This record gives sequence, structure tokens and C-alpha cells, in this order.
Amino acid sequence: MKRWQFVKRLAPLMALLVLVLSACGREDLSALNPQGPVAQEQLGLMKISILIMSIVVVVVFAISIYVLIKFRRRKGDEKIPKQVEGSHKLEVIWTVIPIILLVILAIPTLKTVFSLSKDYSEDPNALQVIVTAHQYWWEFEYPELGIKTAQELVIPTDRVISIEAKTADVLHSFWIPSLAGKIDTNPDGNVNRMYFEAPKAGVYQGKCAELCGPSHGLMDFKVKAVEPSSFDRWQVAMLDTVELPSDPELAQVFESQCLTCHAVGEYGGSTFPNLTGIASRESVAGILINVEEGEKEYKHEDTVYNNLYKWIKDPKAVKPGNHMTDQYTLTDEEVAGIAEYLSTLTLDYE
Repeated sequence: MKRWQFVKRLAPLMALLVLVLSACGREDLSALNPQGPVAQEQLGLMKISILIMSIVVVVVFAISIYVLIKFRRRKGDEKIPKQVEGSHKLEVIWTVIPIILLVILAIPTLKTVFSLSKDYSEDPNALQVIVTAHQYWWEFEYPELGIKTAQELVIPTDRVISIEAKTADVLHSFWIPSLAGKIDTNPDGNVNRMYFEAPKAGVYQGKCAELCGPSHGLMDFKVKAVEPSSFDRWQVAMLDTVELPSDPELAQVFESQCLTCHAVGEYGGSTFPNLTGIASRESVAGILINVEEGEKEYKHEDTVYNNLYKWIKDPKAVKPGNHMTDQYTLTDEEVAGIAEYLSTLTLDYE
């Protein structure tokens, strides 16, 4: 009786906990909210698997409850129940049923696996993108377009996106929950491929799905799907000439402290993220979300300038373990000047 009273008290608490947790997380980070054909196909397979498992669970529980009630020991009954071990009939039934269920599940699984393993790397109509994972940022290269950018993958809505995934350091996993499943980025020339489509314009959240260090949970990126005409304008804007800071002193500091690792337009190196058009991205460093003045609601939301200043001033406070902090020494005035300059690097393409 005491145990039953404990369960009665615990049940409402568990029900409340389920309701609270159901509100956690983000809609755009759910594989249950597919926004493209690849994610739709994966969700369909999940539904079939869950349905089969649910049927098994219901049947097993129903049989268990029936047996508990039908064959329970009654008062005064001291007889030993009929023993059924060694029953060939039961052994055949318990073996055949799982085999049938596995075959039913195997057919759509194999169909989906082979369908999603198509290689579009030689397809002239697909957009080729080389994804390189770094601790803790993402590099996106469009080899056919001569463009390299970071943290925001801009794609057209009318083409298949063919991904070649690799890593520059440790293992990572490329994942856009609402568009496609995960794929590992492996070192030592071991390249993985995948494809996806985003038929509807919008911004889709991406994450690293492989524990890769202290800032693994902060290794976000965005996929920005735009209309074909906007994508054409984005290409032109990315390849356009970029002017360095108009202040000679700031320009000299920017060249010596920033362009040794970063690129802006035709200037700079490629060790760290390309900064061309950084002020037009949805975020700084993948997690500092850019909003207009006065629209800040959450901790990681702020204006482009404030996000840039915060990041340049102390990158390790934003992403612990990243490799940027020791690469430069800047005064507060120089940090403010560079943040102001970078906040003007916008791309007019939408």
C-alpha cells in the first residue's frame, strides 16, 4: 500500500516534468520538423520504426497483463502451474514474429539508405560545397564559384546541394536537423559525402553533432536558403572588391593583426574564417545572433557591432578553447575600430 501511495504522489510530478520538458529546445533543431525532401524521407523511416516498436510494446504489455491476471496464484491454490519450457510451437512463434517484423522494417530502411547515399559530386546541376570543420567553426568552399566563406552556408532553393565533408583537426559531425541527417567529418583524407535540398527560402540551424572539445555545444552554423536570383547576386557580391579601413593607422593594424589569418575580399590569409560580408550574416562566430538595436531578448543576441566587439575583445569568453586569442594584441580603441569597420561589410543580395 505504501508503494502505491508513493506512485500516486510521483505520477503528478512526472506528468508536470513531461509538460515542462516538452517546451525545451528549438523547433528548427528538431528532426521531427522536416523542411526538405531528405529530412522528410528520414522522418518517414522514423515513423515506420516507431510504429512497429509501438505495436510490439503494446502487444507484449497486453500479453503480460493478461497472463498476470489469468494465471495469478489464487488463495488456497498450491498446485504447480503447467510448465511450457521446451515447447516447439512457442519457440517457433517467438522466432518467426521478430523475423517478420525485421523484414518489414528492413525493406523501407534499405530503400531509404540507398536513396540517400546518391552521389551528386559529378552532377552538373548540383551545387558543389566543400565543408571543412575546425575547432570551433565551419568553412564552406564553393569550388566551382571560386568562393570561400564561413559560418553561414548560402544556397539556392532550386538546386541539390552536394556536400564533401572533411575536418582540419579532430572528428566533427555536420548536421542540419530540419534539412538532413548527420555526417561525420573525418581526418586524414577520409571524405564523406551527402546531399540535401532546401526548397523553401529561410534560415536553418546547423550544429556539430560530435563531441569535439570544450566548445562543442557552441559550434553552430546557419544554412541560408535564398531564391536563385538572390544567390546569383550573392556570388557577385562575394567576389566584388572590398575596401580596407579608410583610417591609415587602423588599416595598418587590421592588415598586420587580422589579415595574416583572415581574408576580406581579395586581401588576407585563409587560416581562420573568411570575413567577407560578415555584417550580413545571421550571427558572429555562429552563436552571437545579430539583431537590430532594441530587439535584444536573449543572452546571445545583440547588434552586429556589439557582437563583433565582444568576440574580438575576448574570443575565449565566448568560445572556450578556440585558437584565436593568442594570434593578436589589440588595444580597446583598435578593437572598437575593427569592430566598427567589420560591421560595415555587408552584402546587398536579397
